[in-house]
Amino acid sequence: TLLTALNDPQNNYLKVQVAGTNGKGSVCAFLDSICNTAGISVGTFTSPHLVSITERIRIKGVDISGDDFARHATLVRERSENLLAKGVLAYLPTFFEQITAIALVAFADAKVELAILETGLGGRLDATTAANAEIAAITRIDLDHQEYLGETLAEIAAEKAGMIRSDSKVIVGGQQRIAEQVIRGRCRELGIEPTFATTNLITKNYDDEPSYPIRSTSFKTEQGNYPDIVLGLQGKHQEENAALAIGIVEILRDFGFEISDDHVSSGLQNGYHPGRLERDGIFLFDGAHNEAGAKALGEYLDELVKEPLVIVFGAMKGKNVAEMADILFPRAEKLILTQPSNSRAMSADEVAQFVPDDFEQEDFILTNTVKEALYRAKQLSNDGTILVTGSLYLVGEVKKLLKEENGI
Repeated sequence: TLLTALNDPQNNYLKVQVAGTNGKGSVCAFLDSICNTAGISVGTFTSPHLVSITERIRIKGVDISGDDFARHATLVRERSENLLAKGVLAYLPTFFEQITAIALVAFADAKVELAILETGLGGRLDATTAANAEIAAITRIDLDHQEYLGETLAEIAAEKAGMIRSDSKVIVGGQQRIAEQVIRGRCRELGIEPTFATTNLITKNYDDEPSYPIRSTSFKTEQGNYPDIVLGLQGKHQEENAALAIGIVEILRDFGFEISDDHVSSGLQNGYHPGRLERDGIFLFDGAHNEAGAKALGEYLDELVKEPLVIVFGAMKGKNVAEMADILFPRAEKLILTQPSNSRAMSADEVAQFVPDDFEQEDFILTNTVKEALYRAKQLSNDGTILVTGSLYLVGEVKKLLKEENGI
């Protein structure tokens, strides 16, 4: 209803909607980089933001300006309040509904050719699904947000697959068997034949720099061969996300977009996604916020982080902190627990219940604020790595504090 009142901005360009549990943002980042490399006028909508809300809306590879964001936000707010006042809507559209509308309006205003939309939560009832994307992409599905999406993997997969429409082009990343069955079932109901991202990958390691060995990956699909790509996003799990991005590109070519193999290679190499295995000096940021994310982070740490590790950890309520703690906390030499400035954040005392019994008392610290946690981490690091993880809200707060310290 809100989009109709805004003259259906989403009908002015082709859309790719990306859903899944982990990797949505990375797939969007890879695809955004590829499309910008190819000279396509592309808009990308992701969430959450780390420091500024303008990070959520990128046009031609650049965050929307504050002035443009304010202009579009004012329009969306006015239309929303008008619909409520007239009784057309029973409630004021939510924050995420309005920010989605702002992005779609901004893309129409900028006359983009293509919009990349990261699903916020689930798929069937997510605000981004109202855009009716022509291409639906699904990353690996795992347990997360069970209070909203269902307790089982099958229930969660059904919610994600609910975004698929009868005229969708569907591309699916690697899945557990039950999730794949659910997605295939949804496609059968709609008379769609889904495409699956390639699993034909060859990886090579180059150990010229032992501390941070370089990995290159070659991808082979039915349409092409993409050899020896050093992915811009770190971690072995990014190979799966890159394969899905390649699959989306090959569908986009069917819609007339001119994207060469070289554009794909360069775009994957230059992909950038803040707060996901992002290194900044002694800091390593990763917003792993569920068991699957923690496992991917743990594998990265085992392979590539050799120096002593100080972990700053904070999490949101409702997350499976027990599983995350089992995976990550034993890897820490020092552990600092904190509470992000968010109403849904767990306190450090609540998180402390999940510290292993054999963890030395003197090696973990409880803090009341992220600022205090950052101060203690820098005291204890001894030129090792400070890993900030458990929530993207925590990552964003630390990054903001560091910017303020550096006068940025």
